[in-house]
Amino acid sequence: MTGFARAEGSSGSWIWHWEAKSVNSKGLDVRCRLPQGTEQLEIEVRNRAAKYFKRGNISVTLDVSTQGDESGHRINRALLRDLVAAVEELAPEAKGFDAPRLDGLLAARGVIEAADDGRRELLSGDAKDMIIKSLTQTLESLQTARGEEGQRIGTVLIDKLSEIATLTDAASKNASLQPAQALEKYRNQLAELLEGGPSLPEERIAQEVAILVTKMDVQEELDRLRAHVEAAGKLLDDGGVIGRQLDFLCQEINREANTLCSKASDVDLTRIGLDLKSAIEQFREQVQNIE
Repeated sequence: MTGFARAEGSSGSWIWHWEAKSVNSKGLDVRCRLPQGTEQLEIEVRNRAAKYFKRGNISVTLDVSTQGDESGHRINRALLRDLVAAVEELAPEAKGFDAPRLDGLLAARGVIEAADDGRRELLSGDAKDMIIKSLTQTLESLQTARGEEGQRIGTVLIDKLSEIATLTDAASKNASLQPAQALEKYRNQLAELLEGGPSLPEERIAQEVAILVTKMDVQEELDRLRAHVEAAGKLLDDGGVIGRQLDFLCQEINREANTLCSKASDVDLTRIGLDLKSAIEQFREQVQNIE
């Protein structure tokens, strides 16, 4: 299920905004993008997201900045002084080598640092509660957006489930004619094969027809189809977190439709079975979009 949400907040000179995006996924996968100095919020993000969502690929991003023109980096002057002192100390022993330039010293690891201490201090004060409150607002807004999409998809699912039920009824009416058709078809084939020869006893014909009817009897599959469709309809009526349950029912409905097609000996029943499989696949695709 897709969705997007955003929330903002501020404290003193600090301003921040959260963004949350959601796309379809079989399970729950929460991904965080947090600025340096705010990594401790990741556990909070994951825990809160798990309370609001059960399925979906959720991407949560936090952006923190200041209202002034403060630089995002600072020079570790203590380390720089130590490096300069070391250069002066080693200069007599490094004859034949050029003295390090300032830009070279500034490029040394640790001399230029990201100015994240302010962010750490920000998260240790009352502003942390405000930032988490903004996170909660973002997740709630995302949940609302997903819920609105879910209502629209629910209407589509109900219509498609109704189509599956109609096709199941049509298959049932057609299947009820199969024993008589099988008997007539078998008699005609026997008549052609035994034309001018001895006839078979009615008892033997009845036995062969019984075997054929048993092989192509689809009543059991149709009964299970109706049961699964009824169960899916009840889930849609009840609402809630039903994506995984509908996923399972889709597999079962599709299995019965496959068996129906494999047993069908009538063109019309085969055509109904193929239409049924098409409707089930469309239903399954929409189920992937709900929680």
